[in-house]
Amino acid sequence: DGRSGEPFEEPVTIGVMYMLKLDHLVDDKIHARSIGPYSLVTQQPLGGKAQFGGQRLGEMEVWALEAYGAAYTLQEFLTVKSDDVAGRTRMYEAIVKGEQILEPGLPESFNVMMKELMALGLDVELLEERDEDYDAEDEEDSVSSPMSAESPSSRDDAVVGV
Repeated sequence: DGRSGEPFEEPVTIGVMYMLKLDHLVDDKIHARSIGPYSLVTQQPLGGKAQFGGQRLGEMEVWALEAYGAAYTLQEFLTVKSDDVAGRTRMYEAIVKGEQILEPGLPESFNVMMKELMALGLDVELLEERDEDYDAEDEEDSVSSPMSAESPSSRDDAVVGV
């Protein structure tokens, strides 16, 4: 024992310890992306330096930006700079023409979630616009039963209603 000098009651393994220095050079670590490949399903940038992917924005990073009050930056990261395909095109055109940058649209990951819910047999609709004098009675009329015969794609209006 290092404090008392008495031997331990149980056997102790001892030996020579080898330590190696890890060589992490900044030239090997640095990675940036201007354009690059996207996932076919989610339309999000691929991950990792080897695939020339984007930087992942994790859950804790999103929380930190929310706490800081950076709502517009967060909206841009999670839509236009991620998987809002139509928004990317509109944003590029607005920048090239020198126009006001438009509002981002729906991310493709939301569309994937909608398709997964529809695959489960749920009739999911997306309401794109609401009237100013909206009330709960209107919502009850617009939400159909889960096994409605009318297809979701044949409707012009559509929140997620089940």
